[in-house]
Amino acid sequence: MKIMSFNTQHCLNYIERKIDFEIMARVIREFDPDIVGLNEMRGEGKDPEYTNQVATLARLTGMSYYYFAKAIDVGSKGPYGNGFLSKIPILESETLRIKDPETKGYSFHYETRCILRARLEGGITVLVTHFGLNPDEQECAVKAVTEGLSNKKCILMGDFNVKPDNSVLAPIRERLVDTASAFPFERLSFPSDAPDRKIDYIFVSPDIEVVSADILPVVASDHRPHVATVKI
Repeated sequence: MKIMSFNTQHCLNYIERKIDFEIMARVIREFDPDIVGLNEMRGEGKDPEYTNQVATLARLTGMSYYYFAKAIDVGSKGPYGNGFLSKIPILESETLRIKDPETKGYSFHYETRCILRARLEGGITVLVTHFGLNPDEQECAVKAVTEGLSNKKCILMGDFNVKPDNSVLAPIRERLVDTASAFPFERLSFPSDAPDRKIDYIFVSPDIEVVSADILPVVASDHRPHVATVKI
């Protein structure tokens, strides 16, 4: 199985600064994944730029199954959250809310986040998420993620907004394998034109064999896509 995790920044072309579905779809088509986790996706809303972006990418990539998980509504414009594309039939899908911190003790922008959870044909469970910027948000996200994991045939991916050595990831690392262990050498994912950090991840349960992994050197969104090939 080929996996991709891609923060598309609502399909905004990083160089031209305009919505560009074709460049995002081209990146996906060239790797030809079986499943794709998408972050920062818009859904259909009142604003004309708030369309069903996940459905559009599904059509352009030829991936038959898809799901959009709303995290928030952006004012009166429309919904915003995570997305999922799959060649494998989706049997069940749901949106799990990540609890907001009870108090806000840090300076970055706070935003309610969610987890997209899908169960695929063959007993595979996939979680797609996007962590907040503040440590207390990230702690809430890790708690929600670990509660949503399956012990077998489980894949977790997304933009976690933390570097690999951050201790907040410890509960996830206790349960899952980081596919970055298969990198031939260090790979960085953000910003896409001159990356200086890795904040995008694909984790798998221990029963899944990691064959290879990479971060593709492409500039489409502000993030480079993280990919992995595994055996289930």
